[in-house]
Amino acid sequence: MRAALVTIDIADGVATATLDRPERHNALIPELLEDLRWAVAEARKHDVFALVLTGAGQSFSTGGDIGGFLASCETSGGIGAYAERIVGLLNAAILDLLDFPFPVIARLNGPVTGGAIGLVLAADIVLMSEVAFLQSYYVEVGFAPDGGWTAMLSERIGPARAVAIQALNRRIEAPEALALGLASEVVAANALDGAVSRTIEMLRTKERHSLSAARRLVWDETRRTAIAARLEAEKDTFCELVGRPEVAIRMRAFVERR
Repeated sequence: MRAALVTIDIADGVATATLDRPERHNALIPELLEDLRWAVAEARKHDVFALVLTGAGQSFSTGGDIGGFLASCETSGGIGAYAERIVGLLNAAILDLLDFPFPVIARLNGPVTGGAIGLVLAADIVLMSEVAFLQSYYVEVGFAPDGGWTAMLSERIGPARAVAIQALNRRIEAPEALALGLASEVVAANALDGAVSRTIEMLRTKERHSLSAARRLVWDETRRTAIAARLEAEKDTFCELVGRPEVAIRMRAFVERR
């Protein structure tokens, strides 16, 4: 039996799910995403009023593990089948978070790159360390955007800005994320836990049915269905592009640079 790649802690009405692959900067692989879906489902079984999502170590998550994509090139199913599986699981995890009945808090302790942004866009309150940043990297390796970079980000910051950020692979530092409305608060790295605790204590004083109603009405079925369709379009395009020879070349160069 393998070790869980997402841990879940439930205490005092708060569920905390931690991406727990710190030696790989919590890079996404199918097993981690399966564990994340399990953790969110487990949190729903308990009497909680908030879900905190964070990453172990120095990063929140660096998105899809390029090593996993490269390794899949040598498998019988190939990279196309691997892409179908991992992006499908990422989409499902994002939708699970959107369907969670109470506020979701993203605790961004470090970088958020690639498809991991979807886990942030599905949160309601984003508490960001000043050392954290957001960056897509798709144009560097030849992938199509996934994780909501087109399905969700454009509605938050505008279509042209969303395209420009991705086309130039521009890093969004914490202060800009705050200005764009992608972060709720930016604090020093050593103050992040305090910011999470303050936010939880504020939520604790609120009426739970009202908290739930606000989230349910904002992320209603109509909106989730529309997002699901756009995430599916991301997956289809990702799978179209990922098998090209130039992508394999760029992936190997990317890994060598890292």
